[in-house]
Amino acid sequence: MDQIHLMKVFVAVGELESFAAASRRLGISPAAVTRAVTALEERLGVKLLLRTTRSVRLTEAGGRYLDDSRHILTSLTEANEAAAGVNATPKGNLAVTAPVLFGKFYVMPCIADYLKTFPDVDVTAYFLDRVVNVVEEGMDVAVRIGHLPDSGLKAIGVGKVRRMICASPEYLARHGVPQRPGDLSEHVIIAANNLSPLADWRFSTSGEPTSLRLKPRLSVTSNDAAITAAREGLGIVRQMSYQVAEDVANGTLKVLLDEFEEAPWPIHVLHRESKYGSTKVRTFIDRLVEHLRAHQHLN
Repeated sequence: MDQIHLMKVFVAVGELESFAAASRRLGISPAAVTRAVTALEERLGVKLLLRTTRSVRLTEAGGRYLDDSRHILTSLTEANEAAAGVNATPKGNLAVTAPVLFGKFYVMPCIADYLKTFPDVDVTAYFLDRVVNVVEEGMDVAVRIGHLPDSGLKAIGVGKVRRMICASPEYLARHGVPQRPGDLSEHVIIAANNLSPLADWRFSTSGEPTSLRLKPRLSVTSNDAAITAAREGLGIVRQMSYQVAEDVANGTLKVLLDEFEEAPWPIHVLHRESKYGSTKVRTFIDRLVEHLRAHQHLN
């Protein structure tokens, strides 16, 4: 069988951990999927998958081969597009990821504009408050907030944000305004994305990083819920500056202890480097970078 076909079938099975699901994705019979995987294992002389009647999982060698196969198939697609002249007009599916509120406020408007401009492109947007593995999860473009670990990804700096301590005027009128980080232990704390009994908030005092462990009265799993609670006067919250920019601008939240804030966090647009590149990726990145660099709340 053709090597590329075998790799495509194996990638589908490895990603979905199911022969039946892979057959549905590829539009071929389950028997054809089984034959392809068996043929690939025989050709390589190594076991790629462990199969039982109830589950399918990758061997150690299978996990490595899955990553390598993804890279090869992606490069092949891009090479074919370049040779066929597809790069002249963006086409195909574009996978984009960003944190939830950042995606909603800053990435989604760029996606909407991009889709209106290029009708042959479909976008799948994953707005998640966790670190998404760009390669393993098949993302074309990612927005990452914070300092980056070393990786094989191309990173383009587009701005920076701060962690801000905020509360509503109503709350501050009832409980007073904290003057130093240590005063927060006497206040009602709202914690986001933290369901542990304690929350560690970091500050900078005389240029030196310090950490304060606080006991939240309210812990929630989403940033927008925490902001809503602070807006309603329930307590003090710590959020990224872009997440509370509108509330700070209209006065529904007040910034506290700004002289003790940590150093700003950088924002990067990430993508996989490619020998050929892809017009759909390049054109989207160009628009997104320009859009983010021009935004007043991110610079």
